Parts: sequence; structure tokens; C-alpha cells
Amino acid sequence: MKSSIQWIFQLIFILKSAHVFSQNVNSQMYAAQPYPLELTTAKTTHLVFPYDIVSVDKGSRDILAQKAKGTRNILRVKAARADFQSTSLTVITSDGKLYGFTVDYAAEPLQLTMEFSGGSFSPGAALDIYQPNHAVLTRIAGKVLAQKKSVRRIKDKNGRSALSLHGIYTDQDVIFCQLEMTNQSAISYGIESLRFFIRDKKTAKRTAAQEVEIKPLYVKGDTALIAPESAHGFVYALPKFTIPDKKYLAIEVMEKNGGRHLWLDISNKTLVLAKPVAE
Repeated sequence: MKSSIQWIFQLIFILKSAHVFSQNVNSQMYAAQPYPLELTTAKTTHLVFPYDIVSVDKGSRDILAQKAKGTRNILRVKAARADFQSTSLTVITSDGKLYGFTVDYAAEPLQLTMEFSGGSFSPGAALDIYQPNHAVLTRIAGKVLAQKKSVRRIKDKNGRSALSLHGIYTDQDVIFCQLEMTNQSAISYGIESLRFFIRDKKTAKRTAAQEVEIKPLYVKGDTALIAPESAHGFVYALPKFTIPDKKYLAIEVMEKNGGRHLWLDISNKTLVLAKPVAE
């Protein structure tokens, strides 16, 4: 009887050990297959991921890899030299997923774009902050250009030409400045530059004035010439900003081969009254 009980316990132990072993074997058997990737020196291949790229590891210096400018989820890859030996590429995205690639040289790759589905982004690019979609800026700027004048008494005149601020609007992280230039003279006004600066209000003697230029993201109605006896409207889209104390926003227009330069000074008080763009 005793030997029978011992045999039963041994059998139970063997069955449990076999179950644990099978679980360990199953966990060790899983292996993700790498994606095949062909690269050439003459063309760039784009890898579009469903989440932000957080890490990129190249198997060798024979391949070049960097994020597409202004995006968070697109990797640009290219061969650094022809006929390189097979190597690897590993990308980790913000959801913790690892993408492995086996990379080989091909004079004419079969695919120049690989897009991985799922995740938080719709197909296409996830843009960095202050890099709005050009089509969106065009649409919003068109609405701003059609708005009636909402800002008064911010204007400069010189030689029968004038620059006026008609309105300031905002949408998400972009500020839209609605401007108008008029030329009531018989001589055309050639625009050499129209620029935006943050400047000091006053500086002590022997102290250099500080200024920071703000580069527009987009311009609607861009032109280099205001014809005689005419007016022209602009909308400048700028990255969101505010004006520190003792500073102001300066808008400068310089005439090409002429002296009818124009300046507008805009305070933070005016800027913070920016209106949302009406849909």
C-alpha cells in the first residue's frame, strides 16, 4: 500500500514538472521574424510607424537613418555605399514595440515606403509642434484674409504708401497677422523684405538693442510688388509667442531701391487680444 501511494505522488510530480517544462519551452519558442528591407544609394526609403520613434539602432555604418524633418513617426533610410553586406536595423516606438529589419543592398528596391498599421496616428505623418500642415494653414489663412478689420490705429505711412495691421487671430499654436499695404502713388512699391522682430522698447546709452526675428510658418498673399494706386492684403502665420516686459513686436517693410520704409509697433496688450479663427 505504501509503495502504491509513493508511486502516485511520483506520478503527480512528473506530470507537474512536464507542465512547467512545456510552459518554459513555449515561452522560449516565440521569435519575431525581421522585416526584409532593401536600400540603394540613389533613392530614399521611408518607414512610417504608428507611434513616435524613440530609438534607432543600425547594424553598420553602411546604412543612413534619420527621422524625416518635422515628423515624429517617419524614418528615412538610405544606403551609404553600394553592395554592402547584409546588416540589420532596429526601431523602438513609444508604445514599446520593437521593429527588426534585415537590410540588404538593391540597385532598385521593390518598396520605397513601408507603412505599419495601428496605433495612435492615422496613416501619414505625425508632425512636430510648430510644424502645422501646409493645407491647414492655407485654409485658415484664407478665412483670416476674408475677415473685416478688427484692429484700429496701428498704421504707418511714408511717401503715399502705408502699412496697416487689420487683425490678429489664433488657432492652436499659430498666430495669424492680417496686414494690408496700400500704394496711392504713381510709382510701384517693390518689397525687398517684410519681417517680424521682438525688440527692446528702450535701451540705455551705449547699450546694444536686443532683437529676435520671428520666422513665418506660412504667408498668404505673398507678393514682391504693390502696383500704383492699389492695395494688397497679406496673412502671416507665426509660431505662437508672447512679448516679454519692456519689449514689443516690430513689423518692418523695406522698399527695394527706395526709401519708403514702413514700421509697425505692436504691444503685448494688443497681441493677447487675438481672436480665435471662426470656423
